[in-house]
Amino acid sequence: GSDDDWDDDWDESSTVADEPGSLSSSYPVYETAGRQASGHYRLSMQSEMSLSSHSGHLAGHLHLPSSSTKSSAAVSRNLNRFSTFVKSGGEAFVLGEVSGFVKDGDKLCVVLGPRGPEWQENPYPFQCSIEDPTKQTKFKGMKSYIAYKLVSSHTGQQVHRRYKHFDWLYGRLAEKFPVISVPHLPEKQATGRFEEDFISKRRKGLAWWMDHMCSHPVLAQCDAFQHFLTCPSTDEKTWKQGKRKAEKDEMVGANFFLTISVPAGSGAGLDLHEVESQVDGFKAFMKKMDESALQLNHTANEFARKQVTGFKKEYQKVGHSFKCLSQAFELDQQASSTGLNQAIAFTAEAYDAIGDLFADQPQQDLDAVMDLLALYQGHLANFPDIIHVQKG
Repeated sequence: GSDDDWDDDWDESSTVADEPGSLSSSYPVYETAGRQASGHYRLSMQSEMSLSSHSGHLAGHLHLPSSSTKSSAAVSRNLNRFSTFVKSGGEAFVLGEVSGFVKDGDKLCVVLGPRGPEWQENPYPFQCSIEDPTKQTKFKGMKSYIAYKLVSSHTGQQVHRRYKHFDWLYGRLAEKFPVISVPHLPEKQATGRFEEDFISKRRKGLAWWMDHMCSHPVLAQCDAFQHFLTCPSTDEKTWKQGKRKAEKDEMVGANFFLTISVPAGSGAGLDLHEVESQVDGFKAFMKKMDESALQLNHTANEFARKQVTGFKKEYQKVGHSFKCLSQAFELDQQASSTGLNQAIAFTAEAYDAIGDLFADQPQQDLDAVMDLLALYQGHLANFPDIIHVQKG
């Protein structure tokens, strides 16, 4: 009960920032395919999350059949009922078994860009910062959690959100958009959640996640995401209304495909063989990038660990040896050796300082590289399912 990421239910009687609970496990937990990114190197950071988010715009090039291609006669049913194609509603859409009224506000336009089909850009781009993680309590101090301050550039409004609110939003978006790579959130952590290193690392991870969300032409304009960014932290009633509206959204799964508006007219049609060739090429690239990102992440993580522990320790051993020598010389109270004693002591301090520089260096370079690699590893884990839907 002490972990704010694993609460039982949404409390009907609390304010938004204080709500104790997370969503039920009604959507799958997306993990990096078959493996976990290697652990971080600092002892106090071993249980940190490895950020798994993903690049938003690549999925925008996946192009679904228009409604004019529906034909129950031309498509046989997929025998694998657990196929991503079936679960996403792709099969029902192609068979013409879905119908629904699409409001203008729900329409998502695909346009022909310089490299082929892409989502129409957001006409009102914006950014959102995540700052000032603060520890807060409720139930008269019995329960603690971390709240983050979000400030959107298009409204200038400040709201406070807990990790569970991000988790709820991720679940809604992953369910709603079966052919868009929704960035993964930093991983949950049950212990050590209030350690300074962990809080700092999670804030950075959430900031990467938010940057990708805001830059995606579809995700950034989604009603659930805008509600998350703009609903005042203290307005419990409005938050729950928006939350329920998002959970009752009918334009998910197969119905999502109905909302996609594709280009019309001459030159707008796609050649099936060319599309298949491009998808196969992307699949090969994705597989190689996944392997390479994993290898580089592992190598960089190991190198950073050696700098923080091994290299620092070795330099400090040399420094300690010089220090012992200078202490020995100090026993011999000769005026002529004072300068030499000081030089030896200075050498010892220099080796110590070099060791500290090695330990601090990963924060200057490797940390950021590994954060970004982890973010793309999360994206790469999404694409096999997205490609499976596309091929279906």
